[in-house]
Amino acid sequence: MTTAPRARVARRPVHGVLLLDKPLGWSSNDILQKVKWLLRAEKAGHTGTLDPLASGVLPLCFGAATKFSQLQLDADKSYQAVMCLGVKTSTADAEGEVIETRPVSVSAQDVARVAVQFTGPISQLPPMHSALKKDGKALYEYARAGVDVERTPRAVTIHQLAMALSLDSQGRQAIDLDVTCSKGTYIRTLGEDIGEALGCGAHLSALRRVATGAYHVAQCVTLADLEAMSEPERLACLLPVSSLLADHTVVTLDDDNAARFSNGLRRRGPWPDASKVAVYAEKGQVLLGTAQVVAGELIPGRLLSQTDIEQMTQAI
Repeated sequence: MTTAPRARVARRPVHGVLLLDKPLGWSSNDILQKVKWLLRAEKAGHTGTLDPLASGVLPLCFGAATKFSQLQLDADKSYQAVMCLGVKTSTADAEGEVIETRPVSVSAQDVARVAVQFTGPISQLPPMHSALKKDGKALYEYARAGVDVERTPRAVTIHQLAMALSLDSQGRQAIDLDVTCSKGTYIRTLGEDIGEALGCGAHLSALRRVATGAYHVAQCVTLADLEAMSEPERLACLLPVSSLLADHTVVTLDDDNAARFSNGLRRRGPWPDASKVAVYAEKGQVLLGTAQVVAGELIPGRLLSQTDIEQMTQAI
């Protein structure tokens, strides 16, 4: 008996940002491909990975939104995590093998002291089990082969750090973390370094991202809910492309200047200097792209194509 070939999904232009509450066990790319299929979207990208053992806010960008996804990569992030004390693993999280156990004798005063030590600008050594590249290969590829690669410490900033003694899901001594940090911060490494500072070692047993930039987990939709929706309901979950530019200064151009700006030409006007500008056409308040203003000159940055603009206008 022959099986009929599976019908191909008809892709279509989709523009916007979907805030997904990433479930445990999925890679960021696998979840992106799943949602891309559910929306039948032509073009999609995510804004920085979450480990399979992490859940929480994962902004997925579609169509024109992919042009501005770097903004979310650069945004501050907030996490809730659980550190299991007294147990170190090869990956600094629950996915790795136990490599050391130590007795735990940690007081609330110890926790308060260490919290201050790890708040503000700190230096982190990127973990071997990470996607950072060395000579074209991800560090985790070297780690899986048992090769330790020399890495350069990174300067990151912990804006806020709250720590409290607790028990983890297996009843082990633990610390609950609430962290707001700069881009490039590895929470696994933070937990491991805090464990060393406490003298007992530690690894992350749970990790959840609760915010990235202006996006919060309360705005997110789950994969299960998305799957249960009709196609129009799924599309209604999309935030506009402009939501990625919420912290940008707004400049609105008349028809003539909007057309010239869209062709990459600089415009002059009575605008104060600004490094991050979102530019709109006066007619229809259509997003044209980003720019910066220097000495009254509007200098184009990332521009949307005329096709993107027309498709976004039609979808309104």
